[in-house]
Amino acid sequence: MRFSLGRTAFTCAVAGMGSPLFAQETLTVGYFQEWPMPFQFAKAQGIYDEQLGTRVNWVAFDSGTAMSAAMAAGNVQIAVSQGVLPFIAATSAGQDLKIVDVAASYADNENCVVAAGLEIDKDSAAELEGKRVVVPMGTGAQYTFLQLMKHLEVDTTTMSIVDMAPAEGAAALSQGSVDMACGWGGALARMQEFGNVLLTGPEKEDIGILSFDLITTTGDFAAEQPDLLADFVAVTAQANANWNTGERRDEMLPIIAQDAGMDESTAADTIDDFVFLSPADLLSENWLGGRVGSYLDGAAGFFHEYGSVPSILPSYGDLIDTAPLANVASR
Repeated sequence: MRFSLGRTAFTCAVAGMGSPLFAQETLTVGYFQEWPMPFQFAKAQGIYDEQLGTRVNWVAFDSGTAMSAAMAAGNVQIAVSQGVLPFIAATSAGQDLKIVDVAASYADNENCVVAAGLEIDKDSAAELEGKRVVVPMGTGAQYTFLQLMKHLEVDTTTMSIVDMAPAEGAAALSQGSVDMACGWGGALARMQEFGNVLLTGPEKEDIGILSFDLITTTGDFAAEQPDLLADFVAVTAQANANWNTGERRDEMLPIIAQDAGMDESTAADTIDDFVFLSPADLLSENWLGGRVGSYLDGAAGFFHEYGSVPSILPSYGDLIDTAPLANVASR
């Protein structure tokens, strides 16, 4: 079934939504700048407001840990593209969060870049020991960095590791003040102008280094507003489906790029490295039906070993709530 993503022609795409007369007068959703995704077309066009029947406030963040803090304070109900580590850190500390969706899979869009002048590749990675590296700590990029270094047998205790957001890391790499920088999105694209990655996305996946972001919500919101949450997931899923056909790319890309704060060319390069999964795929064993829970448990154990997460839960799969996606898939 094909649908238009125009403001007035989107309603059939989310047929079966509940009544728009929700007790929730406003909904606040966190997202990232320089992280272009199909939902931003629906965001910019006001489609979420129309289909949910409530005003949606969108708040940009520069890290998943900041998203967690905002949800803990009750200021944000849904986080789009929260990273794996921020989710693990928050829930391990006792925060009541639920996974309701996977925002995107992006093995090629989260990585570490070595300064070109060093001429270091995967076969000479040991030369990184003693070097200065910038990493956005508490994010999935930190997990990628640690797994890369472990696989390449680089001793990270010899490195000078600085906590820096991806945009600042890209600037530092361009100025020659650091030897390697890790990040994602537009910042990663800028990093690659000044260096090279050690492993490509497919090479990372081959050794079990996955990269994906979550859509999460608070336990209270999931319990109190299940219909509104399912409708949010439905609008997001339909935006992804329209993008995936490729037929609306020329219409959607300029608006997505503008909303992401990127030029169209860079946004295109970034979003083309993303995979947006259907509700049916997400409910399968490969994703929220099985593998994601196991992956989170492994990631939690890894970070606990490295001291980034003081204590971990018995199972992170228990925090996956597939009810909203199942609702959407049944429509």
